[in-house]
Amino acid sequence: MKTENEKKTSQDMVGLFQKVSVPVMFIIICAVCIPISGLSAPMLINEIVTRMGRNAFLILSLLIPIMAGMGLNFGMTLGAMAAEIGLILVSDWQIVGIPGMVLAAILSVPISTLLGIFCGKILNQAKGREMITSYIMSFFINGIYQLVVLYLMGSIIPIKHSSIKLPRGYGIRNTVSLLGMRQKLDNLLAIKIAGIKIPMLTFIIIALLCLFIVWFRRTKLGQDMRAVGQDMEVARDAGINVERTRIISIVMSTVLAGIGMVIYLQNMGNIATYSAHSQIGMFCIAALLVGGASVDRASIGNVFLGVILFHTMFIVAPRAGAYITGDSMIGEYFRVFVSYAVITLALIMYETNKRRAKSAAGRELAAAQEMDDAGKAAAGEK
Repeated sequence: MKTENEKKTSQDMVGLFQKVSVPVMFIIICAVCIPISGLSAPMLINEIVTRMGRNAFLILSLLIPIMAGMGLNFGMTLGAMAAEIGLILVSDWQIVGIPGMVLAAILSVPISTLLGIFCGKILNQAKGREMITSYIMSFFINGIYQLVVLYLMGSIIPIKHSSIKLPRGYGIRNTVSLLGMRQKLDNLLAIKIAGIKIPMLTFIIIALLCLFIVWFRRTKLGQDMRAVGQDMEVARDAGINVERTRIISIVMSTVLAGIGMVIYLQNMGNIATYSAHSQIGMFCIAALLVGGASVDRASIGNVFLGVILFHTMFIVAPRAGAYITGDSMIGEYFRVFVSYAVITLALIMYETNKRRAKSAAGRELAAAQEMDDAGKAAAGEK
């Protein structure tokens, strides 16, 4: 029979393995694929730095709902759609460069806020099932977004320039050029070190968001969110308005996702009007999980480790697939498969841990009850 210490050590080892299993798996995949891909070190590092600047802000927007116990916010897609609407309007108004980006971000904020409030209220009706509800919510709002950009823009919402309208006179083209904004933020304070371009201003903005998250965790509202995330009933007994706190966390995440999408699209240089937002939530969540985060715990370190590992795989997998099989699409299929597989694995591990913790708590309660009964029996005999 194992002693209590041995059982605890075994459980700690299993917990540690679960925490590091996904990052270790990706390190192995990258270590195998990098030599096969044939990419030089400067080219690979340059691509990773570019993708970190493009994606980090978006992934950081996921941390606040996790802190509030609402899991992985698939509803960040709502903020991405708000940003696209802002960028389409700014493109029609012919405002370019940094002013155009700032105006698009400002326009996205009220739309993101309204969508976040709506999403938060729905999620409050689906406690314990926030992730699947937010996932379906993104499909629902996507339908409204498609209606707005396909029919209302140009017919009801004024769109002047035919370059972004469909030939029929209303609706937005499949691709909207952001040439006047393309990498304006990335290039403004960019420096080159050993041939590697580092977008300093983008990284400064990302660093400011990291500092904000660290500061926010220490505020009264941040502490309330952490309390709600740990136990809603205890938080409610402590006088915290649980529903309001949860809505605020979703609104903050959605607004930050909208700003992050502006940064993402200025790097890309165009908007795929009907599909740019469709996979953004999936890939951001997958990157966060690859960095070692879980459904109920994530840190800023997980964000950056996840960006490096996940996007290294994104860069080298198609080339490695082309070298091994002669078809680069194998690598494309592989990385999409891995994205979904990582999310599935994280959800399975989360549910397994939750059930294990519930079972352990039940055993402890039963043992305590037995000891109490034994004590009462001994007192009765006396």
